[in-house]
Amino acid sequence: MKNFIYIILLGLFVYSCGSTRDRKLGDSQTNQDTVRIANDSLEYEIIIIEPGFNLFINSIARPEGYYSQQYLENKNRFLVSEFNQRVSQPQNYNPDLYLQEINYNPSIDYGYEVNYLLYNYFVFFSRHYNQKFSVPTRI
Repeated sequence: MKNFIYIILLGLFVYSCGSTRDRKLGDSQTNQDTVRIANDSLEYEIIIIEPGFNLFINSIARPEGYYSQQYLENKNRFLVSEFNQRVSQPQNYNPDLYLQEINYNPSIDYGYEVNYLLYNYFVFFSRHYNQKFSVPTRI
């Protein structure tokens, strides 16, 4: 009887170790690190797929409302401009980091949330990949 219990416990242990094999761990991490913002009336969409960004935005970034929308718009104008210049210069900047240009028009009111997430993406990007952007401190 004692050996039978050990065999059952060993069988449960082996079964529990083997059951994690079919999980798609990469997919769940990707879904957790995908931020999508869309507004059909303005016809814009932002999709941020960056491992660690959700953790950053939920725990490290300054909370929504900390910055004014005008502050964020001014910062984003300069950050997007410099980012797009780096995209167009793959010989000088890592093309694996700067994949495609960001279509940001400063004359469009994207609202607070879009500007907040875009600005914080640049903060995350610069910290995570050790990139320095030359944005004026006073705008």
